[in-house]
Amino acid sequence: MSATSVTWWGHSTIWLTDSGVTLLTDPVLTDRLAHLRRMAGPAPRLAGPPDAVLLSHLHADHFHVASLKAVPGSPLLIVPRGAAAFATRALGAPAAQRLVEVAPGDEVQVGAVRVRAVPARHDGGRGPWSRERAAAIGFVVEGSARSWYAGDTGLFDEMHELGPLDLALIPVGGWGPSLGAHGHLDPADAAEALRRVKASWAVPVHYGTLWPVGLGRVRRHMFAEPGARFAELAARTSPDARVRVLAHGETLTLGPGA
Repeated sequence: MSATSVTWWGHSTIWLTDSGVTLLTDPVLTDRLAHLRRMAGPAPRLAGPPDAVLLSHLHADHFHVASLKAVPGSPLLIVPRGAAAFATRALGAPAAQRLVEVAPGDEVQVGAVRVRAVPARHDGGRGPWSRERAAAIGFVVEGSARSWYAGDTGLFDEMHELGPLDLALIPVGGWGPSLGAHGHLDPADAAEALRRVKASWAVPVHYGTLWPVGLGRVRRHMFAEPGARFAELAARTSPDARVRVLAHGETLTLGPGA
């Protein structure tokens, strides 16, 4: 088994390398996104053009048009079924040649790895002001390792069917102090998700990066603490799993036997 590495650039922006294939998830490459500001960590510094970008749903903090336009190269854009029309309008006609729509169960071969769309429990609309909709999804990447990128999700029964996994990239928080329970994981639910998918390694994501302008001191614990809290709870519910809380820009490398 060759090395698999994951670099967390904050929120849900992840650079995943497996079997020589590079994948970028839900990129937010800017320091500002509407009313949200990057409150921790540097803006992502990509190692080069990825082979594919995995887009889990249409919310602007995951499908960020300006960031997608800034991604170098001409990577494959793997999007939820129903998102291609919006993506073409937002990114331009040349991007349409690189779009692949997927629904849970669909698979895309990217070099030496297979990318499979899996369910997610999360609202798939662009936002309350938009009629654009496409069901939210997650991804399982199968190469040297089996890695699950959950996107944004709440708990769902089919999580049991995803494992066993080598690596789980699990959302544990959000971008504001009013995170609702529906369609999201807090640290406790994220620990339960890890128990269900039976991953050997887990990295908490989707926290500690973006926060509304002017609310930097409001419920600060919801910004800074979810990763460590998830690790604490996961140690109880999944004692055989290893949790790595990454700093922004930090890389975890899994070698043979991960």
